[in-house]
Amino acid sequence: MRILVTNDDGWQSPGIKALVAVLSDRAEVIVVAPVSNRSASSSSLTVDRPIPVIHGEAGFHGVEGTPADSVHIALTALLPWRPDLVVSGINNRQNLGEDTVYSGTVAAAVEGFLYNIPAIAFSQVEPGWQYLDSAAKVAADIVFRAYDRLPSPWLLNVNIPNLPYEALDVWQVTRLGKRNPSSGVIADKTDDGREAYRIGPYGTIMDAGKGTDFHAIQQGWVSVTPLQIDWTHYDGMASLAEIFS
Repeated sequence: MRILVTNDDGWQSPGIKALVAVLSDRAEVIVVAPVSNRSASSSSLTVDRPIPVIHGEAGFHGVEGTPADSVHIALTALLPWRPDLVVSGINNRQNLGEDTVYSGTVAAAVEGFLYNIPAIAFSQVEPGWQYLDSAAKVAADIVFRAYDRLPSPWLLNVNIPNLPYEALDVWQVTRLGKRNPSSGVIADKTDDGREAYRIGPYGTIMDAGKGTDFHAIQQGWVSVTPLQIDWTHYDGMASLAEIFS
């Protein structure tokens, strides 16, 4: 089995190293990931400049671009083979509800999925890397259990509570919950005194009902959410067709 590993925290982050360590026991692994932290970059591609690549040791390659850039370059230029699976993470913070729209971790998995390759995004719920080894073990369990048993291609978003491995024995298949809009921006200034703003914190949770990813992690369960890319609003097509006919 051949796996492309990527992330949005940077190619030398603890999360990606933990993931590579557990996957390398049973698969051939190559890392292609951003050189620096590119959280919340979504699926942006860098099109206004060339994108340098650094070739490190032990199959690690750093891309001076976004997570989507990294996977795009890996699949179309760098890899000596087509991967069987793209795995993104382990992210140093949850990706729940609308976070998936902004997440660079999820976007890297999406880029693989767009190339018709199964893909999984892994995140720990709380930042700080507590119980990272446990999260990595769960990630490996999910990779090797899901790969041969799901119709290909498939796209999963997995959030893992920061708990000991023995406590992570419930895996809940979930739908995305919902947040309220994020907090307003925070006024700031640049070093030379110009007006500037910082993006505010997450919005509060609106929907954490049973079956959501929010509910699962509140119970201490691993949340596994299948995602799709088709944004078409099918229920609205008939009404729109009447308006424009």
